[in-house]
Amino acid sequence: MAQLFHPSREDITLAGVLAALADPMRLRIVKSLMQQNDCMSCTEAAPCPGMAKSTLSNHFRILREAGLIQTSKKGVEHRNVVREADLNARFPKLLKTILGYAE
Repeated sequence: MAQLFHPSREDITLAGVLAALADPMRLRIVKSLMQQNDCMSCTEAAPCPGMAKSTLSNHFRILREAGLIQTSKKGVEHRNVVREADLNARFPKLLKTILGYAE
């Protein structure tokens, strides 16, 4: 099984975060994850239940590789949580500000 790539806190870049959040679907996924107190599977966090699994998987890969989410494997599910502490350490209040302006 392939390991999932998660950048270290120091490797999270502003350009990467902004590029990942530039897509409206990924922005909605992050908003959905932020509203939860626990990890969510990809299908639970997806704001569009009819989306193809390959498209959804690509969105989560982009969010993970940008350092926005942490994904862990639980059985057959991938569970996701926003890396809020890491993002706030790198860019204080950036994520909350962006999500505050998102529709």
